[in-house]
Amino acid sequence: MTTAPTLPMEPTDRTRINRGRNRAIDDRAALLAFLDDAYVAHLGVTVGDHPLVLPTAYAVDPEGPDEGGTLYVHGSVAAGWLRRSGGATVCVTVTELDGLVAGRSSFHHSMNYRSAVVIGAARVVEDPDERLHALDLIVDHMIPGRAATLRPSTRKELAATAVLAVPLHEASMKVRAGGPVDEPDDIADGVWGGHIPLTRVLGPAVPAEDNLPGLDVPADVRSAAP
Repeated sequence: MTTAPTLPMEPTDRTRINRGRNRAIDDRAALLAFLDDAYVAHLGVTVGDHPLVLPTAYAVDPEGPDEGGTLYVHGSVAAGWLRRSGGATVCVTVTELDGLVAGRSSFHHSMNYRSAVVIGAARVVEDPDERLHALDLIVDHMIPGRAATLRPSTRKELAATAVLAVPLHEASMKVRAGGPVDEPDDIADGVWGGHIPLTRVLGPAVPAEDNLPGLDVPADVRSAAP
């Protein structure tokens, strides 16, 4: 079996990049690295007579049971969008904004970004061990190593939480970086062009007001928030 990092990108017409082909990424290892770096996914699904796109936390298991590995999202069992997603084809998009591009014309203003699209049939995770694994991955995606420091989830909490798995097989990724691509005449006019980098910065951890006295920030949180 082909391992997840070596599978081809854009394996179907649904994920094939046509416009801006020069920005397409053909390295699945780069896709996995990007999904590991970003925090928020947007899941799109048709609910009744209209589409719905919602932000959600997520995590990836490159060796998960689905074709190409597994992307997990979770939500309340009472959520209508989640109930409609089981067995349906969904689209998961993850984007990181890396800069604002100031062109010498309005047409050539742009943004620097990394963006991935995953399309596939979502399945509701029923196996208890896989559900616990997925929920731990989602916690650790936010704060690495955090799940091992927490008490086990209660039966009530698990009963209230649903997990969706989306195969990573159908995926594409685009990246834009650098400055504007302007017309020679606009450059010759002497208008300033360039780009403004954007960087995600995590601030120092802020203790909860109801922490017990004397508690220090644990190592897992310190590693994520200096």
